[in-house]
Amino acid sequence: MQIWAIQTLNSLALGGLLFMLSSGFALIFGLMRVANLTHGSLFMIGTYVAAITVRAGHNLLVAAIAAMVCVGVLGGLVERLILRRLGNHAQGQVLATLGLSFVAADGCLMLWGGDPLPVQTPALLQAPLHLFGLTFPMYRLVVLAIAIVSALLLYLLIERTRLGAMIRAGVDDMDMARALGIPVPRLFTAVFCLGAALAGMGGVLGGPILSVYPGLDMDMLPLALLVLILGGAGSLLGAFAGSFFIGFLYTFGQVLFPDLAYVILFLPMVVAIALRPKGLFAAGEA
Repeated sequence: MQIWAIQTLNSLALGGLLFMLSSGFALIFGLMRVANLTHGSLFMIGTYVAAITVRAGHNLLVAAIAAMVCVGVLGGLVERLILRRLGNHAQGQVLATLGLSFVAADGCLMLWGGDPLPVQTPALLQAPLHLFGLTFPMYRLVVLAIAIVSALLLYLLIERTRLGAMIRAGVDDMDMARALGIPVPRLFTAVFCLGAALAGMGGVLGGPILSVYPGLDMDMLPLALLVLILGGAGSLLGAFAGSFFIGFLYTFGQVLFPDLAYVILFLPMVVAIALRPKGLFAAGEA
């Protein structure tokens, strides 16, 4: 019983991390129609920022703020200096972000080496939680709670603010949004910074669970792509549901069927593409 409860919690914690990564990814793709392949690198940079900040003697909260600011600014620079110059050249934008992901990976390897860097779990969250005769890692429960709170805050931002209304208008019909006078360039930059900051925050939260190592970006990016395909571009609900679905598939697939883990993981993507090409929760899908 204990092992199943722990694996369920691991699935939920991984789903929370994937939501932090894929929610911004989905919004960026839904608005800009760019598959930002640097998103996994932004997540990895967030974990490195967490590692060096904690090693410097600061707590994980300081690391989270530093990562969100640094990665958010980096994302804004990528959008303003590179993607905007490429205009509507979608293929060029994808290739540029792919190239940047390799640059980021080599840069991290050069700066911090190839050995994994552990991120210490905060002292207050190291003690396990005993509930119903079971023992749960406290930190993973906190990660899940932060992901749920972040989802609620994002929902309020998207559904209850002027910025959210502009984002929804841009996702639904970009040409009409331009005609209505929505400042599209500023909107692109704001969404890119928001998505990058969420990825950096996810990296900080994932540091104590995943550690940080070269290649972490390429481990997380395919999972975010799966969430995007299943949930639909621009759909916050799709990102939330898809993240936890993929989290369960990935965790239990590796535990129960290690030789078929990737078959189990990617099979839903094939079915989703065949039945609902725009995603299960895409705007306009019945």
